Amino acid sequence: MAESPEVVEPRAGRRRVEDDASARGIPVRIVERPAARSLEEAAELLGIHPADIVKTLVVKRSDDTFVFALVPGGRKISWPKLRALLHVNKLQLPDASVAFAATGYERGTITPFGSTTAWPVIADETVAGRTVSMGAGEHGYSLFVDADALLTGFDATVADITDPE
Repeated sequence: MAESPEVVEPRAGRRRVEDDASARGIPVRIVERPAARSLEEAAELLGIHPADIVKTLVVKRSDDTFVFALVPGGRKISWPKLRALLHVNKLQLPDASVAFAATGYERGTITPFGSTTAWPVIADETVAGRTVSMGAGEHGYSLFVDADALLTGFDATVADITDPE
């Protein structure tokens, strides 16, 4: 007899995000959004500037631990800067299955809120001081959050970790 596929509650990712944000005392607003083909299109659909969309990247260290790197739209990780900040020689972006195992979220939905493991958060210094949009734990949704509340709530390290794309 074949095993039946795992049944996943439709709102499981968003619920984890909402529950974690609530537990941290950080107000978030989750909105439904259509798929976008580019950063610019996503920003237009959300009515914001591209730099206000913050990607949460899962970065793997050589000891098989991870950090979340918060990178605003239009910027990319500067590997030399991030390695120097973390005092390591090697970092990498893991493949999608490893990122999922580390966070419980699929690529495109990853957020530190509700991650199955609470990895350290490192945010580029340009994230602070504004409202940002980021993954909401499920495809087709984005969350909005005050960046300063996010950074404080996760005790994030804020540093220059990016370069313009």
